[in-house]
Amino acid sequence: MEIKKVSPVVDVIALLFACVISLLLIKIPAILQNSRLEYIFFQKNAAMIVFFGMSVYLLLSKGLPKRIHWIWVSLAFLIPAAFINILPNSDKNDAVMLSCMHLALLMWCVYGIVFIGMDTKTAKRMEYIRYNGDLVVLTTIILSAGGLFSILTLGLFNLIGFHIEEFYFKFIGVWGLVSAPIVATYIIRNHAIITNKIAPIIANIFSPLLLIMLLIFLISLPFSAKDPYNDREFLLIFNLLLLAVMAIIVFSVSETSKSKKQQFNKVILTLMAIAALIINTVALSAIIYRLGEYGFTPNRTAVLGANVLLFVHLIWIAINLFRVTFKKKDIELVEDTVSKYLPVYTAWTMIVVFGFPWIFGMH
Repeated sequence: MEIKKVSPVVDVIALLFACVISLLLIKIPAILQNSRLEYIFFQKNAAMIVFFGMSVYLLLSKGLPKRIHWIWVSLAFLIPAAFINILPNSDKNDAVMLSCMHLALLMWCVYGIVFIGMDTKTAKRMEYIRYNGDLVVLTTIILSAGGLFSILTLGLFNLIGFHIEEFYFKFIGVWGLVSAPIVATYIIRNHAIITNKIAPIIANIFSPLLLIMLLIFLISLPFSAKDPYNDREFLLIFNLLLLAVMAIIVFSVSETSKSKKQQFNKVILTLMAIAALIINTVALSAIIYRLGEYGFTPNRTAVLGANVLLFVHLIWIAINLFRVTFKKKDIELVEDTVSKYLPVYTAWTMIVVFGFPWIFGMH
């Protein structure tokens, strides 16, 4: 997609339009005056609405692209939206719940294609990964500031005898939640000098701290009374830890590649990848054990698939990090390893979203 530069005024109008569209979509149950739909509607559509609003902003702020791009983006959101909303509204159906949860990841992938201008080059994918690191940091800051503003606003109105909590959270609060990532994207695009300084600092601080925590955790694990083989909740936490470590590795790799950090950072990343591989191996063996004991379920199948994909990717990343760290290869080698594997995650996400409800049933 050819990217055009728009004027600051048009950029602000695009931002406001995307925020208003997001608010209208998230308030559909209220517009229909059906409060019973709210929980189910948010569960299925909240993430999709946020990413749709962000996509609308990007398309408008880059100048009006070709009609085919608008059609593609519309279908990329409408088809999953139609599918997810015809699924039964049962919290007890694991396949449906997994489909709803993975839909957020699928929409993240769709938004990524919009972000890179439908250019699938490796460098563009890494640009998207870097952007996500900045987005998480800045959105967290915006939400924290918004939370403080909300406390002050409600407190002031309470002092004069007006209790506006219900109205405020139904409209202002919800709008702030869905708009925060869009506003963060606007800031990143127009004030990159601010975010470019924050993200590397966070990566440099948290990578060594996370490595120390992982080493202590792995050393303590054999002495713990819990194990992931027989404790379902502990296995879940184990997998969440693995995902967090993987995210930090990927984000740190993108920042190292961007700023050409020194040898120390590369050694830290290599050790983190090895620690993550150990965690992944334990988690994978625990999942296989539980499958043998209790059989296949939607949850176990989803976790097994995700762990297998992570295991293969981590091996690939660890090997190339070793080559970069000790054989003086360029860090872009790891960057390619990260970006080339993204379509594999996308394919698995699509299988869970569209396939699991049919494979495991929707009753």
